[in-house]
Amino acid sequence: MTRAGFVTVVGKPNAGKSTLLNRIVGQKLSITSPKPQTTRDRVVGIWSDDTVQMVLFDTPGLLDPEYALQSSMRATALKALRDGDLILYMADATAGPPPSLQVAAELGSPPGAPVVLALNKIDRVDQPAREALIAAFPDAHLISARTGEGVEPLLRALAELLPESPFLYPDDEISTQPLRFFAAEMIRETALEQLDEEVPYSIACEIEEFREDRTPLYIRAVIYVERESQRGIVIGARGARVRDIGQASRIKLEALVGAPVYLDLWVKVLPNWRRKPAALRRFGYGMPPAHGA
Repeated sequence: MTRAGFVTVVGKPNAGKSTLLNRIVGQKLSITSPKPQTTRDRVVGIWSDDTVQMVLFDTPGLLDPEYALQSSMRATALKALRDGDLILYMADATAGPPPSLQVAAELGSPPGAPVVLALNKIDRVDQPAREALIAAFPDAHLISARTGEGVEPLLRALAELLPESPFLYPDDEISTQPLRFFAAEMIRETALEQLDEEVPYSIACEIEEFREDRTPLYIRAVIYVERESQRGIVIGARGARVRDIGQASRIKLEALVGAPVYLDLWVKVLPNWRRKPAALRRFGYGMPPAHGA
């Protein structure tokens, strides 16, 4: 007998969802950053063993949207809630007792799928606080996505709740998304790492050309910002900053594809793209219906 199904991972921004996905899959798929709102789209990771295949959806953090991009992010998270056979609700254990998922997601009714609660960052919580969380949430899993503590028992619990089913994908696949998607995400992650203040939230990355038939593999990518002043910051004095971003991105991309990469990186301005539905669709972000957000 085998089990297989979809597990939607949800929670507030910075709960550690992406770190957990990467640990479970065993490879960096979701970008991570101490800055909140890093994940903008649903990232798919696949974990398989001899009898279980788990397709995990890493989702944007649940937030109250202030502009079109954030509305897209919230819509993505809510759709993933509807698509999952199981819901893994992650909360930051250092932030105290979490609200229910229905409250956190502002849902009109409880979700239809079973919900498993994981209290993350438990490695940063002292023993009295741990005991208080256990007393308040006896069914919760106390985990650290960063260190791996509690992750194996969590996986076993999730696996037991999946439906009986043949595997949905070949057992050696780790995602359903193309390399182009992950290439753009890794470049954006590198920009997040190297830029401060408001600029990272104004950045989008688009892969214009991805040539796997060349050696080294050729990638032409464009970093988009919203204002000319931001473009100057990303480029840096005499191009030093964008050169650093490109070099660090190339190292990540070579680890991802397992081959040499030539990264041709540009910086352009697309004014106020975060607030324009047409620009969001161009970058692959879905928009909610006019009546939803």
